[in-house]
Amino acid sequence: MVKTLFYGTPAFALPTLQRLIDSPHPVVAVITQPDRPRGRGRRVSASPVKQLATAHDIPVLEPTRARSETLQRTVSSFGADLAVVAAYGKILPDALLDTPRLGTINVHASLLPRYRGAAPIQRAILAGDTTTGVTIIRLVAEMDAGPMLARGTVPIGPTETSIVVEHALSRLGADLLLKTLAALERGDATETEQDHVAATYAPRLTRDDGVIDWTRPACAIHDQIRGLHPWPHASSVLAGKRFLIHQSRPLDQAASHGPRQRRPGKLIEATGDRLVVATGEDTSLAIVEIQPEGRRPVPVRAFLAGHRWTVGLRFDVAPR
Repeated sequence: MVKTLFYGTPAFALPTLQRLIDSPHPVVAVITQPDRPRGRGRRVSASPVKQLATAHDIPVLEPTRARSETLQRTVSSFGADLAVVAAYGKILPDALLDTPRLGTINVHASLLPRYRGAAPIQRAILAGDTTTGVTIIRLVAEMDAGPMLARGTVPIGPTETSIVVEHALSRLGADLLLKTLAALERGDATETEQDHVAATYAPRLTRDDGVIDWTRPACAIHDQIRGLHPWPHASSVLAGKRFLIHQSRPLDQAASHGPRQRRPGKLIEATGDRLVVATGEDTSLAIVEIQPEGRRPVPVRAFLAGHRWTVGLRFDVAPR
């Protein structure tokens, strides 16, 4: 039996916390981000992790500062053997990492050393990767640079969005965490240093990441659209209005259209359920679902029934 302290905030952390709750290893406390505005209505609500912990009568802490001495004393008082981190959202100081007897381990949603940082799932899809995974690491001062205790992989399908991949990784992470806990309890866990030279980084997403550059090839824009779903979404401006692109399909080369029609960002089909945009390297992209800013997303057929878009209109081409 390993007494655990759990750090986590979003839905990604839920399978791991639930597996811990269902395991023989007691969760002595949960530390999560404070209540804040969430969702489309921006209503103040508890984090998914807090809601699950509360439902199981587990003590919950919501510190505003991870470096608080009060927090460090409180964490020490729980007497945890091990701390588990899954998408907590804040960097923990050494004083917290070293408090439990067995230290602190992290469920990280990438195949480290690739994609250290805040947005590993989205960055993998944006890069067009076809495989990703979860790495269980020991947390150290340098971000996501600690030795690895376990790894597992999942494929990324050609149409899968970041939220779909996140669900798969959250389940994999829970499985790997329980196996790692068993190894730590037996005393035969193996730690492998990362290849730090091969490290890449996955910085936090911003709305600027969503601006579509139509001079890029269709496959790259398609990866941007699915990688940024459900936030911040890929977007573009046409006739002064911003539109979010929710689903797309890269097409074969647009060679059947003349050079003027193939200018990136230009509509080369706009009828029925076909809304096709010329993209870079003589490719084209079919938009499948679109959302006028401030409205609901709709399939292209419904959108074109209410918008008089015609061949020749052109989305703004984002500056390089």
